[in-house]
Amino acid sequence: MKIKKGDNVIVIAGANKGKKGKVLKAIPSLNKVVVEGVNMRKKAHKAKKQGDISQILEIATPIHVSNVAKND
Repeated sequence: MKIKKGDNVIVIAGANKGKKGKVLKAIPSLNKVVVEGVNMRKKAHKAKKQGDISQILEIATPIHVSNVAKND
């Protein structure tokens, strides 16, 4: 895999086409990368104890490495 953590990339295919970001995590075994601000999903975080607050978090999920290209 030629794309590593810290590389600046642009999404070339899919719903996030044209977005740019920095690679936060590379997963070579799955040929996927996590890009900052791309492919965001909402996840509900429920309160564990009484008094804690529930919240909805936005997390970046992995996309296939073939959908991104290095951006200079």
